[in-house]
Amino acid sequence: MNLQVARAVTIARDIRLLELRPPGGGELPAFTPGAHVAVTAPNGMRRQYSLCNDPADRSRYEIAVKRDGAGHGGSVSMADHVHAGDLLPVEPPRNAFELSPGAPSFVFIAGGIGITPIMSMVRQLAREGTRRYRLYYCTRSPGETAFREELSADPFRENVVIHHDGGDPARALDLWPLLEKPTRAHIHCCGPRPLLEAVRDMSGHWPASAVRFESFVDAAAAERPEDRAFTVVLARSGARIAVPPGRSILEAMRAGGHDAPSSCESGTCGTCRTTLLSGEPDHRDMVLTEEERATRIMICVSRARSAEIAIDR
Repeated sequence: MNLQVARAVTIARDIRLLELRPPGGGELPAFTPGAHVAVTAPNGMRRQYSLCNDPADRSRYEIAVKRDGAGHGGSVSMADHVHAGDLLPVEPPRNAFELSPGAPSFVFIAGGIGITPIMSMVRQLAREGTRRYRLYYCTRSPGETAFREELSADPFRENVVIHHDGGDPARALDLWPLLEKPTRAHIHCCGPRPLLEAVRDMSGHWPASAVRFESFVDAAAAERPEDRAFTVVLARSGARIAVPPGRSILEAMRAGGHDAPSSCESGTCGTCRTTLLSGEPDHRDMVLTEEERATRIMICVSRARSAEIAIDR
């Protein structure tokens, strides 16, 4: 779809809200809370953004773009070069972070721009008024808090805790009292990798089906100083593909003309789960169990410690 930017406004430091509508009006494809769309930025890069608005409103899609000057250029292109009236290619919504349909209540934990998919969730829950929720939203400062005014007003404020840590880990929100005792609530956590890992570690005694994650750090942005180039062998075709630092296995495969199913591309949904045949993996996902890690790999984020790995593709 080519959608028109009906509104482009700054809602927090380095965060732009874009409202996208069909140029001729009418309804957009339906979506469910937690869904995302893939948008092609003016510089040609394809990036995924969660939909923030209430799914009941099908006249528009709202996305929030955080400008990352240290990234690969997609967010800068979207933040600096998209204006009201522009047309953007947008793919239909997909959802790898579904709101648990049978949960009686929810605990939402968001960090920074990770608030975006949770906004669609709390908006739907507030409209329905039948299931309880509590949102814990962690940011560095009030000026970096997207949707702060809305979440501080009715109908959300009684259910929302906004915590600012000033960028100091010692002032981070203490999550243990929230997660110490499992309840019937379902946990949905979205944000940077350290937050996801903290919640994962503290919720290990919760039922696995009651804890869901989504990350806003893609494979390329998650590059680490110790990363080295390696080769991935696609066993079915025999193709050998070089994977440099800063590029995921999935990205390298695509560049070589080989595709694979994927969705979140952040190691949190499980869509790209692939059989590992040989080699030593460097697992960086939030999905695989310890048992699965011996024979599976998430090719959207994980890498290799050995010089070569082989996968069933």
